Amino acid sequence: MKAIVHNIYGDADVLHVAEVPTPTPKPTEVLVRVMAAGVDRGAWHAMTGLPLVSRLGFGLPRPRNGTPGLDLAGVVEAVGEQVTDFKPGDEVFGSGSSSWAEFARAKPARLVHKPAHLTFPQAAVIPTSGATALHMLTPSTVDDSKVLVIGAGGGVGSFTVLLAKARGAHVTAVCSTAKTDAVRGFGADNIIDYTREPLTGSYDLIVDIAGNRPLSTLRALLKPTGTLSIAGGENGGRFFGGLERNLHAFAIAPFVKHKLRAPIVITKRDDLKALTGIASPLGSTYPLAEAPTAMHQLATGQIAGKAALTM
Repeated sequence: MKAIVHNIYGDADVLHVAEVPTPTPKPTEVLVRVMAAGVDRGAWHAMTGLPLVSRLGFGLPRPRNGTPGLDLAGVVEAVGEQVTDFKPGDEVFGSGSSSWAEFARAKPARLVHKPAHLTFPQAAVIPTSGATALHMLTPSTVDDSKVLVIGAGGGVGSFTVLLAKARGAHVTAVCSTAKTDAVRGFGADNIIDYTREPLTGSYDLIVDIAGNRPLSTLRALLKPTGTLSIAGGENGGRFFGGLERNLHAFAIAPFVKHKLRAPIVITKRDDLKALTGIASPLGSTYPLAEAPTAMHQLATGQIAGKAALTM
């Protein structure tokens, strides 16, 4: 089968198409014929091996798994003998392993049946970014609550805007000039172009998925009982990549009135079911062979919303 592979860490030019063996599902796994695969920051981290601490999982000194990708949508090709939830021919989406390929293995607990109203590319971009956005919100994100989404033009940010609006919140979105139209289309009530104006306002919830702003700066924008949810932090150092801020949040959380959160999210079936009714913020699609282009454009902030690879 054809797959995107990389044998060393680096920028998008380390990616290339290669013929690799078709995987065989274990007794508890599903083999999916991939129709579309999601492009996200997780794949960028796997490709670059950054931050360096991530190589403890990805592999030292070279990638342990040469094909990136978790999110997928496709058709069940085969199932292990212990699988009862799915059968060959079922259309599914969710998270698997090495999804930037014509076939990928997945655990049934991380798949759901694809609803008819979603195309394969629309479904493929939902799992990781959608589940992360779901956990960035809080039970208090309800009608008239004030929500600030920093990084609203990206994958997790676009889902956060969509989900917060679905709950009736008033959403102020922070993004670059180039993404304002797309973010407005996601439903944001107000937009702050961070290249032209400072962050202002007072919020019940701040979701920060971009940059590496100090906690003190963000907390100054929170109401006295507000919540700060942090994900990402791509502008940090090479070793921790911004995770220092997450650790700082955990350290001070017991001593401040604000609720500080940095959830670690693993996509599960309940998350996927909760996301099937949300519009998919798919912005761009690329043939599998153009994965290097997709990754370069993701890394340089040229993709609004989500992007998918198609087979």
